[in-house]
Amino acid sequence: MKHLLIQGMLAISLTASVSVAQAAWPNDKPIEVIVGFSPGGGTDVMARLIARFAEKRLPDARFVVVNKPGAGGTIAFAAIARAAPDGYTIGMINAPGFNFLPLYKPTQYKPEDLRLIARVVEDPIVIYAKRDSDVPKSLSGIVEALKEKPESLSFGYSGDGTVGHIGLMQMEQLAEFEANAIPFKGGADSRSALIGGHISYALLTTGEVPDATSADSPFIAVAQLAQNRSENFDTVPTANEEGVDVSIASERGFAAPKDTPPEITKRLEALLKEILKDPEFVAAATADAPVLAFEPGDEWAAQLKKDTNALRPLAAKLKQ
Repeated sequence: MKHLLIQGMLAISLTASVSVAQAAWPNDKPIEVIVGFSPGGGTDVMARLIARFAEKRLPDARFVVVNKPGAGGTIAFAAIARAAPDGYTIGMINAPGFNFLPLYKPTQYKPEDLRLIARVVEDPIVIYAKRDSDVPKSLSGIVEALKEKPESLSFGYSGDGTVGHIGLMQMEQLAEFEANAIPFKGGADSRSALIGGHISYALLTTGEVPDATSADSPFIAVAQLAQNRSENFDTVPTANEEGVDVSIASERGFAAPKDTPPEITKRLEALLKEILKDPEFVAAATADAPVLAFEPGDEWAAQLKKDTNALRPLAAKLKQ
């Protein structure tokens, strides 16, 4: 009886300690925000901007962005999954790569190893060219050139299995052409390769090359992979308008290790919702402002589960 009493007291003590620790969050130490791509890309820029506004609302907190680029973001996703579930490690998740990559190759994480906090951005993928290059400046021209001479045009994107890569594979499948696919560690790297003339095109989001619709920009937006023209790229035709029915966007949001207490993840979810409504944040988000798209973590997780099922046939093709 005495033994059982001691066990019960220990259990109560441990529960109380955990509750106190959660109540104190985030006063103890910096909150690490893991980003799976190199500095300067769309994911990195958004993470740093949100971190700055989060610190204003949590005066005792300090957010530190840590870049772990490579392998299409899987290095970072695995690091988030392995972290202590105490609210002091969170990270940016990039879908559909996050849920697509484990479908066709071994990864050090499974999507269910992470608890989604909230989506913050849904940004269409665009095919960009260097304005003064001699490559085709329309999707129909690209398709024609690649059918005539396979792999004659190169496309850069932010790593195998990422949204740009998936969009390219979908176009290849639907339009029946074969491109020269070039993976990079992030959007900034593929943008640099494009401006240097090392690749024909780059598959990036609207937010990563916001000035592409300006005549002064060194880039030109050829087509956007969307059903409808986005607000900030309303002069750029969609792939659907060019006869290729592909629609895919980069969804970015935050996640934590799966066992992170819901009290903490719900606080973070509410914090993100509040930040995205802040006029000062929206003004600072500049190119990303038109594609801000808050979605609660549970709803986002349910949506990604449906998207995963739709991507299985493409993953099966990659496995062959």
